[in-house]
Amino acid sequence: MNDWPQAWSDDNRGNRYGRGSASAQPEGARVMRQVRRGPASPPGQGYGGVPQQPSYVNGQGHGGYGDPSYDDGYDSGYNTGQVYGGGGGGDGTGMREPRPAPNWRRRFKVGSITLVTVLVVTSVATYFWADSKLNRDVDLSKVIERPEAGEGTNYLIVGSDSRAGMTDEQKKDLHTGSAEGKRTDSMMILHVGSNGDTLISLPRDSNVTIPSYKGSDSGKLYEATGRQTKLNAAYAEDGPELLVRTVEANTDLHIDHYVEIGFAGFANIVDSVGGVEIDIPKGGIKDSKSGADFEEGKQTLNGTEALAFVRTRYALAGSDLDRTKNQQKFLSALANQVATPGTVLNPFKLYPTMGAGLDSLTVDKDMSLWDLASMFWAMKGVSGGEGKSMNMPLSGNSSNGNLQWDTAKVKQLVEQLKNDETVTVSDK
Repeated sequence: MNDWPQAWSDDNRGNRYGRGSASAQPEGARVMRQVRRGPASPPGQGYGGVPQQPSYVNGQGHGGYGDPSYDDGYDSGYNTGQVYGGGGGGDGTGMREPRPAPNWRRRFKVGSITLVTVLVVTSVATYFWADSKLNRDVDLSKVIERPEAGEGTNYLIVGSDSRAGMTDEQKKDLHTGSAEGKRTDSMMILHVGSNGDTLISLPRDSNVTIPSYKGSDSGKLYEATGRQTKLNAAYAEDGPELLVRTVEANTDLHIDHYVEIGFAGFANIVDSVGGVEIDIPKGGIKDSKSGADFEEGKQTLNGTEALAFVRTRYALAGSDLDRTKNQQKFLSALANQVATPGTVLNPFKLYPTMGAGLDSLTVDKDMSLWDLASMFWAMKGVSGGEGKSMNMPLSGNSSNGNLQWDTAKVKQLVEQLKNDETVTVSDK
């Protein structure tokens, strides 16, 4: 009995191998159909949006498997890992692309820009903070009959014995006494130019003629009487404006800027930088009036000791002339210490130093922070040997016992300063 369906008996199946075969050849000898993937169906087409399935093409019509000329649409049938209809990423292999290497050049550029921005903002803020602390109380426009300005810049630097704002204890510690008013303990002209900077001390006992002047407060004009007196008397009579007027009238040198510092301010600046190293001359210094008591040799002076050092007068053989040299020596050392990377680049030292210094200074109305910085750098240069320091040339004593300037040398010195020439005049 034949259990096969109709027309599917052994007889009509012929000599075939395996059930379901459609050919007399063994199944393994037939040419395998090739797989060609058609284009993906647009979303929503096909059954439920499923991508179009592979189409099968008889390999015999295309060269067949193994024919090098045939590669169109061939698929090995292995799953490449691609997900149909997915968003995909990378290069189509199903592998995620590696994270790109850091762009160090860009990071460096951004970091540099950020750093520069912070520095600029800080510098601008510091400038306005410092500028607001300057006491611009001296009006040089009140000075009359002024000589013409020459080349370079001339500063009149004054150390006053003002005790304003000092307590009784501070006066005692600083050995200042309690005298009313204020006088000048030291006066210097600093010339800043392109042919070397020059620091010239004006002895307080210099004999000068008081010129005509306009009162700084009253505005009243005082005619010249030919009266001769000590230079520091001009400051005592009518303050900074008359002092500038007297210096200009007796030297014919135009003063561009005025800078003054009092006793307490001087001591505060020295303390803010941690003291200043000074080489005390042989034999040491002992002066009960100024409070100086130093052994010879190098030592660091604090604010109180520094003030005693620059005010010492009676313990020195040359009296006022030797004192002016000590003042030059100390101020140059102070400027040299302030203008160092250890102070300028350290905010914990820079801001206290600037605060103490700027609060203590009295300057003219046209003085800028740039002018002040130029003055300090010039003093630093003088202390480093890049400039010259000297006293105003003297010829002896005048008839009233004051120090008389050497008229010929002073004229030559002033001409060299006006023309911004290297100073060759000697104070000997």
